Formats: sequence, C-alpha cells, structure tokens
Amino acid sequence: VTPAVAKKASTSIVPKWEQNAKLRVAAGLKKLAKPTMMLKEKDAVEADTRHLVTDILCDVLGFDKYENLTAEFAVKGDFADYGVRIDKQLQAFIEVKRISQKLSASHLRQVESYALKEGVQWAILTNAQVWQAYHVQPVKGQQSEVTLIFEVDILDENLKPSAKTNLLFLISKEGLSKGRLGEYLSAQNAISPKT
Repeated sequence: VTPAVAKKASTSIVPKWEQNAKLRVAAGLKKLAKPTMMLKEKDAVEADTRHLVTDILCDVLGFDKYENLTAEFAVKGDFADYGVRIDKQLQAFIEVKRISQKLSASHLRQVESYALKEGVQWAILTNAQVWQAYHVQPVKGQQSEVTLIFEVDILDENLKPSAKTNLLFLISKEGLSKGRLGEYLSAQNAISPKT
C-alpha cells in the first residue's frame, strides 16, 4: 500500500460511535415513518405532534428524555418547547408545530428569539415531518444572522434514506456533542457563492 492510499483510507474511516449513531437514526426513521404518516393523515394537534417529536428525539436522535431534554424550557418570560442539554450545557432550542402546519418565518423568529436570549447558537424547528436546523449568530443587540443549515422531510420519498440519516445525525446527541453540526456549517460556508 502506498502512503497516499494509506492516508486516504485513514481519512475515510468513520468512527465507531458515528456508525452506531447513524445506524440508530436509520433504524428509527424506518420505524417512525408509519406513525408520522398516520399523524399527518389525521391532522394531529400540536400536543400529539409533540409526542412524536419526543419519540424522534429519544429513539432516533439518541437524547435521554430526562437528562438531555427540558420541555417547556423557561426563556425570560416565554417557553420554548424543548431545551437540549448535553453534559449540562444548553446546546439548542427546539420549537414544535402541528404536523400539518407549514413551518414559517414567524415560527423561526420564535425559536431564534429563544436562542438569542440564552446565547445558544443552534435552533431547530420541526412539525415532526420536516426538520430544519439553524445557526443563530448575534450581530448587534437583539439583531442576529440566522443561517439555515439543512431542511429534511422524513417522508420525502425522493430523498435517499442515507441522506435523511446523514442530515438528522447532525442534530443527534452525538452529532451535537462532537461538533458535527458546526463542521457541516463550516463546510457549507466554505463552498458558498458569497465566500
């Protein structure tokens, strides 16, 4: 084996923890596709959607319901649907909307506001079917720069399961704790037209 081949092989090896997390995400997505479709068909209310989101956060994304997630997280007179903690550090806010509701700019402003008030850089907006991850960067005072990192529709049949898995892995417990979401954002920024 030449040094160049050896180097290429060593850089393409995925750590075991990442492989395991992605296997869990892929298996969880298969398992929860049917309940997601059922909720969508019955036009479930936000509270029922939140139950499914909790299942996705725990069974698919690997968060511990009691250690990592705080429902109705108090944010200076308001309440975020979820605050996400890893190693007792607040990492992200998640705002949940009814499954049939299209995610909008006003929903984004809501979760962006929570992130700004608490100094958190990651904001996730979901209706259980569509997941959007954002980077929130304070600019001046209450102003911020918000960047959509990715959007994935877990029921989109045109998107390969591996693509869904790779994107959702970024907001998994492992993806957040190991900085994979930040790395993905940096890679996106490096190839963006304005860069």
